[in-house]
Amino acid sequence: MTPVQEPPAARPGRGATPTLHDVAREAGVSLATASRALNGSVRNVKDENRERVRQAAEKLGYTTNILAQATVRGTSSVIALLVADIADPYFGLIASGVARGADEQGLIVTIAVTERDAERELRLVRALRGQRPQGLILAASRGGEDTAMRDEVEAFSRLGGRVVSFGGSIADERIVEIDNVAGARMLGEAMAARGYRNAVVLAAAEGIRTSDDRIAGFHAGFTAGGGMADRVYRAGFARESGATAMAAALADGIEPGTLVFGMSDVVAIGAMSAIRDAGRDIGADIAICGFDDVPVSLDVTPPLTTVRVPLTEVGYQAFRATVDEDWTQTPLELEVVVRESTP
Repeated sequence: MTPVQEPPAARPGRGATPTLHDVAREAGVSLATASRALNGSVRNVKDENRERVRQAAEKLGYTTNILAQATVRGTSSVIALLVADIADPYFGLIASGVARGADEQGLIVTIAVTERDAERELRLVRALRGQRPQGLILAASRGGEDTAMRDEVEAFSRLGGRVVSFGGSIADERIVEIDNVAGARMLGEAMAARGYRNAVVLAAAEGIRTSDDRIAGFHAGFTAGGGMADRVYRAGFARESGATAMAAALADGIEPGTLVFGMSDVVAIGAMSAIRDAGRDIGADIAICGFDDVPVSLDVTPPLTTVRVPLTEVGYQAFRATVDEDWTQTPLELEVVVRESTP
């Protein structure tokens, strides 16, 4: 008698989406083993089976369903990062650090942009909560008490996700601190030591902690060295905000030898454009300094004096705060970098 042979396992047809059942069948393992292998579990999965499942998934073009995974686990393999402006190199460097940490852990980073709009940020957090990311990093500076956001963050935490924020606390989340006061104080002291006595400050709206801390620190350091920094012009964080605030200051009158402190490099670079548009020179006429040391601060003419913040490390630490049970922040070293914009 001719033995009856089992027909070959059916494979997904053209255009069909491969399923976990297809992967398990292709690898010759149980559905549970395939699931554990693809979810990164080491429990009861032999190395050879894990490799067979990986090869089967690659052959079939199978990708893990993140939402289904979140339903089973309670959280997904996603870290959500909320930034104010993805075009701002400050946030780009932070995102780079978060991505480095996520890559080490085999996780995915999804980025949402708040545009510094409190209602938009609230909507984004609420939408992300439904996707069950295992970590939520709130990188945009904010001001004031927001009861709705506090409630949303607490709800996120109750679902098993961990929340990390920069600066001020919203609820019981972990906090990554950049000592903006100390960094700006060092800058103010350094500028006073270089002989500057009059300074104009370009800042964001009152109540935004990052801006307020940098103003306070710079004022303390500069006045301790014999300077005066009583003129503050508020606009925002963007390059255009720096140009607008600087134009207003120029319209009020800027004496030669005055120093301008932009509360971020991006603001300071916008101010440099306004100074040039007014027919003034940057340096001996109007000096200018910033904060953050984003890469472009070295490329502008003249190169910008600033405070170096290890922003990629900031992002990496924020990521570690989402995944490490016993996380404690490593101190971040800030450094004043003097360049040709403050001769």
